[in-house]
Amino acid sequence: MTGCRTYLRGLDISVTALLLVSGVLMIGVGFYPIDGGVPVAELFEQLSSTDGSKVLQVFGPITVLLSLLGLCAAALNLRILLLLFCAAAFVELVAVTVASSPLLHLQAQMDGAMDEVFFNVTPLHKAERYIQQELIKLQTWESCCGLTGYGDWEMPLPDSCLCAPARASAREPCTPVTTVTFQETWVYSKPCGPVLKNHVNFPIKLRIAIISTYATLAMAAIVVSLALGLYKHFKSTTTE
Repeated sequence: MTGCRTYLRGLDISVTALLLVSGVLMIGVGFYPIDGGVPVAELFEQLSSTDGSKVLQVFGPITVLLSLLGLCAAALNLRILLLLFCAAAFVELVAVTVASSPLLHLQAQMDGAMDEVFFNVTPLHKAERYIQQELIKLQTWESCCGLTGYGDWEMPLPDSCLCAPARASAREPCTPVTTVTFQETWVYSKPCGPVLKNHVNFPIKLRIAIISTYATLAMAAIVVSLALGLYKHFKSTTTE
């Protein structure tokens, strides 16, 4: 019986310590501006994903405090503290689930909203100068052309779209096109739109992953702490 209690206590401390780490991670990601590295960020100002960061900023510190309470309860093996931790952690888990639910809808709607942004900004040769400059940089880095394809630029194409057929590969596919002077040239056939979508969606996916990890650890910590508290209760009852 003593070995079972020791095992439950060690497991509780381990899981609650992981929950503490997830709380620290929530704070770090919540307050770190990961949205700032999105290429052509001005295009996506209306697609703000700050709701996810607010959830992490609010519940990250709460998770750290509750985890410290859980660690103290497990280390001291106090039934009242264990049950208090379980109740508070369950309330927080429900609150986080409700508060983060808009993130799932936001991710589902994001691709359609970005396709609309891409449509509104084309043809690219008529777009604002800073947008053209940012896209040209992206095309150079990612070996892509246009948002949905090289046709977004119309003619003439920028030099960043041009590729050498001898260097063409699965990662950098090229396709021949005929210019306005009826000369054949080779351009990158990979569009830049999916690259931009990955950049914009990354903060949302990261926050969802962190919240999912937190939820899993919180449920595990609640179950183990409750088991440890009930075990102590039943043991004391049996002894009496």
